[in-house]
Amino acid sequence: MTSTANEASAHGPAFDTLSTLLHTRYSCRAFLPEPLPRSTIDAILATAQRTASWCNAQPWQLTIASGATLERLRGALQAHMAAAAPAPDLPWPREYRGVYQERRRECGWGLYEALGIAKGDREASARQAAQNFTMFGAPHVAIVTSDEALGVYGAVDCGAYVSNFMLAAHSLGVGSIAQAALASYPGVLREVLGIGKDRSIVCGISFGRADPAHPANHFRTTRADPGSSVVWRD
Repeated sequence: MTSTANEASAHGPAFDTLSTLLHTRYSCRAFLPEPLPRSTIDAILATAQRTASWCNAQPWQLTIASGATLERLRGALQAHMAAAAPAPDLPWPREYRGVYQERRRECGWGLYEALGIAKGDREASARQAAQNFTMFGAPHVAIVTSDEALGVYGAVDCGAYVSNFMLAAHSLGVGSIAQAALASYPGVLREVLGIGKDRSIVCGISFGRADPAHPANHFRTTRADPGSSVVWRD
């Protein structure tokens, strides 16, 4: 437990538990192949369903692929990645500026260092980026969608759901990673998984048991000081 989490213990056990989960969860980028019991997945879903949403609309819908369907999806995404440019339902960020670009670079360079990829090795970094479309070997992937009529606020609600899904998974010893990259090719997801055009594809969540021996799972991102994210007006 970090020093921040230790300091939080004065606020009570519920706060301490949440703080511990937030401080120890990480994006898993290498999974063991064994599928999870359905009861474990059901427990994660039941907990994440408590996510707050605008007007309690609960716009998130998950399509969970495992087994043969997941293998078809892996193959289709990798083939499409080699032949077409990304065309997500929701636009990517226009640009990363200032501190956001600095944090993005720190994250990327930290991961590459953990994997032994030298700065400037574009071929190796491209191979690592392509691992997104193998779901890093996860036995399960959830494609998260929102009703397209709800626009940006439906996607915002889905973001809150994704965070709670990953915290619930972590509390049960399940690794996960949120993947915007999986929204790159919505046509492939619709074709393989039968997702309707009335659903905006927000992102994916790959999940399963983490491979503890893989160096990617020893990498951790940093967080800015909380004060840098707040403006007080008294």
